[in-house]
Amino acid sequence: MNLSSMLAQRASGGRPVRIGLIGAGKFGSMVLAQAQRIAGLHVVGIADLDPQKAKASLARVGWPAERYAATSLGDAVKTGRTAVVGDAADLFACSEIECVIEATGHPIAGVRHALGAIESGKHVVMVNVEADVLCGPILAEKARAKNLVYSMAYGDQPAIICELVDWARSCGFEITSAGKGMNYEPRYRYSTPDTVWGFFGWSEEEVAKGDFNPKMYNSFTDGTKAAIEMAAVANGTGLDCPDDGLAFPPTGLQDLARVFRPVADGGRLARSGLVDIAASQEPDGREVHNNIRYGVFVTFKADSEYTRACFKQYGLLTDPSGWYASMWRPFHMIGLETSVSVLSAVLRGEPTGSSLTFRGDAVATAKTDLKAGEMLDGEGGYAVWANAIPAQKSLAVGGLPIGLAHNVRLKRAVARDTAVTFADVELVNDLDVVGLRREMEDGARLPAKAAA
Repeated sequence: MNLSSMLAQRASGGRPVRIGLIGAGKFGSMVLAQAQRIAGLHVVGIADLDPQKAKASLARVGWPAERYAATSLGDAVKTGRTAVVGDAADLFACSEIECVIEATGHPIAGVRHALGAIESGKHVVMVNVEADVLCGPILAEKARAKNLVYSMAYGDQPAIICELVDWARSCGFEITSAGKGMNYEPRYRYSTPDTVWGFFGWSEEEVAKGDFNPKMYNSFTDGTKAAIEMAAVANGTGLDCPDDGLAFPPTGLQDLARVFRPVADGGRLARSGLVDIAASQEPDGREVHNNIRYGVFVTFKADSEYTRACFKQYGLLTDPSGWYASMWRPFHMIGLETSVSVLSAVLRGEPTGSSLTFRGDAVATAKTDLKAGEMLDGEGGYAVWANAIPAQKSLAVGGLPIGLAHNVRLKRAVARDTAVTFADVELVNDLDVVGLRREMEDGARLPAKAAA
């Protein structure tokens, strides 16, 4: 609760917090919109494959051109301005940069960028949840070994969910479930980049006027993004993904505690301690009353009659029994809030959520009957959606993580709604990241071997 005063104290001594940003897309633009208004926070450099597009983003969010006119990162450090570069490695080589924000959304690049930042002694704020679910636990381990912070991005839903879970545990409550709201209907599961705009109700003319990425929007629509984010929450909190994947029960604010409690007590959960999604749409398309489409939640249980009575006395939203209650946040502002992660990492040495263990996985699952020889096209594409399942179940079947399911060829047919496995595909590219993932998987298997 004192990050701003800590920053002000440090800035008064002539030591601004110096950061680098990789990726100036939508999330990065939102980061930049607020960064210019935070005294003592200096964006030394922005790395983007298209520097001109990055400069256009800066102009769009209100940066004066002279502010990002530094001729090099060294010039930026000296003058307090910002340099735009085309290679993230330049940020890693700049010794004055303390923290790097990875906001590309590309899982392979994100893993490499995180490794590069850690190896150069910099904290990492991982906006890129795709990369985090692919290799986050081992990246966090490598960061901790160097006394660095590897953090989820505050403002994005996984970090805020982790914060709510931490709040509930710090109060001594038993966690029943945690998750987020989302616009979802069962028919969305098989959406493709060709059909996605219909689910948003947008015409071809409206789409043509905007800078919309159909695969990105389709990832949100078909449930893949939800699987990625809930697997990240599982890894950051120690909660579990449901055995068969997310159920997406339609739930409004008033019913969070009723729905996200165990079946044995009248809820929809197989057991306590699971992540899931509160869908904002009924299966027939009707909007759920008081839905939390943009919010996050945690449900928890009283451990005594006294605490149960306090829930009622202080107006908590509970289930009919009064034993289960919910806490929620109605919104998240993604990049507008991410400076909290940066300042927490640099000034406190603490992450705002971090992948602690390999607990959940987002496994590529066939969207249609796939034939041998076909190419997978990754997140939000035509071929696969991601299913959030326990990591141990993924390891048992050899599940292929969604982050490795792009531009790879199938060696054999995979039926619709069946998990794609490592054995089903030819992995000939990005073998460095594949190797890191395998190292993480091997480490997750060690406790089972030891117990045997």
